[in-house]
Amino acid sequence: MKLYQLHSRQYLPITQKEAWAFLSNPANLKVITPGHMGFHILDGADKDMFPGQIIQYKVSPFPGITTKWVTEITHVKEGEYFVDEQRFGPYALWHHKHFIKPIEGGVEMEDVIDYKLPFGILGQLTHPFLVKKQLKKIFAYREEKLEELFGRMNDSSNELSMKSI
Repeated sequence: MKLYQLHSRQYLPITQKEAWAFLSNPANLKVITPGHMGFHILDGADKDMFPGQIIQYKVSPFPGITTKWVTEITHVKEGEYFVDEQRFGPYALWHHKHFIKPIEGGVEMEDVIDYKLPFGILGQLTHPFLVKKQLKKIFAYREEKLEELFGRMNDSSNELSMKSI
């Protein structure tokens, strides 16, 4: 069983409260997801985030493939972090931790995603040229969109790394 990890840090010139208000609102996922993915919330995003919240989406991770994605918000510490886990969807495992930390002049947003692909060795073979590439594009879009909405911190360099674990 091969596990993968995506680790991202982004720095924005906003307050922790502003970052939390935006990132903890599931409706804003559509704003920071590339349009070609056909992201649409079906159910569960009508309340403030809470542990146990189930959110259902429809998404097209690759052209011609549309799938339902169901996540559960498993942990929430108001203003600081939340965790979403896939209950049904395109991955064999998806565990996504979102952290927001105040720093001088703004916030550091950190994402750690541990994931596993379905289909055994066939899924692993697609990782380097299909899944990894797609996740990098999604996070590059997200970074760009957040900077467009909130600005960019001076003297900060955002980070994105991916590895097998």
